[in-house]
Amino acid sequence: MNIMTVENLSKSYGEKVLFQDVTFGMDENDKIGVIGVNGTGKSTFLRVIAGLDEPDGGRVALNNDARITFLAQNPEFDPEITVLRAVFQGGSSELQVVSSYMEAAEMLEQHPADTGFQAQMTKWSQEMDRVQAWGLESEAKSVLSKLGIPDFSKKMGSLSGGQRKRVALASALILPSELLILDEPTNHIDNDSVAWLESYLQKRRGALLLITHDRYFLDRVCNVMLEMDHGRLFRYEANYSRFLELKSEREEREASTEQKRKNLLRTELAWIRRGAKARTTKQKARIERFEKLQGAKTEFKNDSLDISVASTRLGRKIVEIAGLRKSIGDRLLIGDLTYVAVPGDRVGIVGPNGSGKSTLLNMIAGRIEPDQGEVMLGGTVKLGYFTQEHQEMDGKQRVIEYIKDEAEVVSTADGSRITAAQMLERFLFQPAMQWTPIEKLSGGEKRRLYLLRVLMGAPNVLLLDEPTNDLDIGTLTVLEAYLDEFPGAVFVVSHDRYFLDRTVDKIMAFEGDGVVAVHVGDYSEYEERVQGTVEPEKQKSDSTKSGSSSVPNVGKTDQAPSRNEKLKFSFNEQREYDTIDGMVEAAEQRIMDIATSMESAASDAVQLQALMTEQQEAEAELERLMERWTYLNELAEKIESQRNG
Repeated sequence: MNIMTVENLSKSYGEKVLFQDVTFGMDENDKIGVIGVNGTGKSTFLRVIAGLDEPDGGRVALNNDARITFLAQNPEFDPEITVLRAVFQGGSSELQVVSSYMEAAEMLEQHPADTGFQAQMTKWSQEMDRVQAWGLESEAKSVLSKLGIPDFSKKMGSLSGGQRKRVALASALILPSELLILDEPTNHIDNDSVAWLESYLQKRRGALLLITHDRYFLDRVCNVMLEMDHGRLFRYEANYSRFLELKSEREEREASTEQKRKNLLRTELAWIRRGAKARTTKQKARIERFEKLQGAKTEFKNDSLDISVASTRLGRKIVEIAGLRKSIGDRLLIGDLTYVAVPGDRVGIVGPNGSGKSTLLNMIAGRIEPDQGEVMLGGTVKLGYFTQEHQEMDGKQRVIEYIKDEAEVVSTADGSRITAAQMLERFLFQPAMQWTPIEKLSGGEKRRLYLLRVLMGAPNVLLLDEPTNDLDIGTLTVLEAYLDEFPGAVFVVSHDRYFLDRTVDKIMAFEGDGVVAVHVGDYSEYEERVQGTVEPEKQKSDSTKSGSSSVPNVGKTDQAPSRNEKLKFSFNEQREYDTIDGMVEAAEQRIMDIATSMESAASDAVQLQALMTEQQEAEAELERLMERWTYLNELAEKIESQRNG
């Protein structure tokens, strides 16, 4: 069923055309990813579709019954309300009822004898019954916990920007809607939360429209790609992997068309220059065709970044970490970390939000002192630190002035020297744009500008703290290529699984209680080890071997039968096959019972936490049983086929 139609949509800012004459439709099962270079207007595009910005032309037609939920890139909240109250600060009637009920409950708790508050509590309890909203509170607490916000009573003003974004994401996810619009939902959440969100959106019913730089996320969640390119919109019925193939084919066709146009233009130009006598109809037609070819130029720009900047010479001693220990209050972040960096090191730093990853980078950079131990840098080390926080920029300063403050000329890897203006062009800041005040740039363009300034310093050790936040996929792709050639050491904190797989060969994992373990291999290999069946002691010893992993043995027999051996159930398999359906049904019923209990315990945070843990265990058990059910039924079919054959 079609839920939305966009017709001839256009939007400009000054002379800059963001998108023009965009037309497409959206069905209820579409999960659409919007991609494009920073500054092309992706966020504005989502806001126009959500009805928050007015287009210059065209219209967005929604199905009468379609409800839209929108997650902004930088949501705003009242700093004085609690996390749980903030989740229900939406515009829908259900959220307003829950918010009013919670406010009445808070007031009654403070004034238990007040008859007025008692009456308010009764009124809003009845409203909760009417809109069937009792389950929303428990669902909100569950989603918040999955997103790494376990303290529901904290004031919003005490949260970081990333935490506030996760609260807004929880609010968007719990509200029923036919179209969910998310602007960079994977920013500021850790790897486990990204994986959970990925799974949640895969199962969610209804249409989805989102912007994200996470390529694994796009590949696994989306079935349609919308590419914004020079004001045009291209639709691909594909996930991200297939989109890359289709985009390549499109660009090859465009390049071929442009080459044919140029060849025809040269022929017509030669004829015109010979002095055509524009008297006959045929001659007039040729002149008109020449003019048409002149005006038919395809918008075909090579928007590829080139950041081949040379680094400063690096000596043998790089970064040595010895006996590092750091706590914040009563919480131990790093217990005893020792690590010696080697030339060409590519270290990915992972762990839950707040575990101390950025703190470690700040200690390497000398911005924070450790409680014990030390970080020693080699005498030739020149750090380049791309921080997670948005850097303070003078909005009135011109783009080129900001870069010249770091360096006016820089040497590239091949020994040539290029100016700041030329480097800006390589970073897609065209000459006219270089004199634009920084305040006119989009958030992503500011991040790209900041990255260029870091690299213009010719560092030989790079510290990258969440570099994928707010950078477009094209910039990330070139940054990855740059890191391939970068001769120095790199320490990168990131929740972007694709970026880690693409760039690192060691994982430094914050595993809780001050434990920071080093594993050889990329992120996927590390994740396989963590989720495998290797005993903890053996896993630690294996972690020094590149690519070592352990894969679960679920659904496999101890020994595969030979080709001529007859398939049959073992005694235990036959008994399990006879009872597996009942076991699956019981596991499903247990999950339903836990959900009912969670609704009843909505106001008891301690009991709710225990039930959430029980729910996770029950879901894991159901998943195990379903894998076993699939294996046993496939084996039964093979046995039956062999018997009939």
